[in-house]
Amino acid sequence: MGAAAMAATNRDGIQRRAIEPSGSSYAQACLVPAPQQWLFVSGQVPADAAGEVPAGFDAQCRLVWANVARQLAAADMALTDIVRLGIFLSSREHRAANTAIRHEILGGHSPAITIVIAEIFDEAWLLEIEAIACK
Repeated sequence: MGAAAMAATNRDGIQRRAIEPSGSSYAQACLVPAPQQWLFVSGQVPADAAGEVPAGFDAQCRLVWANVARQLAAADMALTDIVRLGIFLSSREHRAANTAIRHEILGGHSPAITIVIAEIFDEAWLLEIEAIACK
């Protein structure tokens, strides 16, 4: 593999370099030369504030991303500050929808990502996403 890289700057002017970006909202690695603050977001699940879980993968995936964004906002951060994602899917059948929604939400932003097919803690949850962000 080559060492192709794509540089990006977040809203605070912190440089990130996506190494070998895939074009599908992820990169093989993400270099952050000098962050000032790190945020480690625990696995976010598809439950709203009342504990309600929507039916269907698309609705659950969008809710999980909204929950991730809410945690970032609480630290005055944004989705573009994410440098690493761990995405846990309950089934391989959700791969295509997960990729499409992630690409829609992240656009050209390319953090490092690992996707794992796993038994999720609650059987109603079809995915869980954890994140590391810095700025």
